[in-house]
Amino acid sequence: MRSFDRIFLLSLILFCRMANSNKIICTYIAKEWIRDQSNRSFANEHNIDESTVRKILELYLGKINDYRIPVITLLKICESREITLSDFFKKLEL
Repeated sequence: MRSFDRIFLLSLILFCRMANSNKIICTYIAKEWIRDQSNRSFANEHNIDESTVRKILELYLGKINDYRIPVITLLKICESREITLSDFFKKLEL
């Protein structure tokens, strides 16, 4: 296999894994943390935009396929819930 083909294949595998990871992350946040709260309430409590909450829920519900949650957003949510990013990823086994 030529090196370009190998790099392309590895990039494709990494991209697919990350796309799946974003779905796992957003599903967890939607099911475990947003659940019965309004978008505005969750956004205010976690110092993020309401549109971000909407995107997380839309990915979880399958209305969109391509939202990549920024690390800074995860950090804000985790800080508000008083857990580290490391602990969050351990919960998800990522």
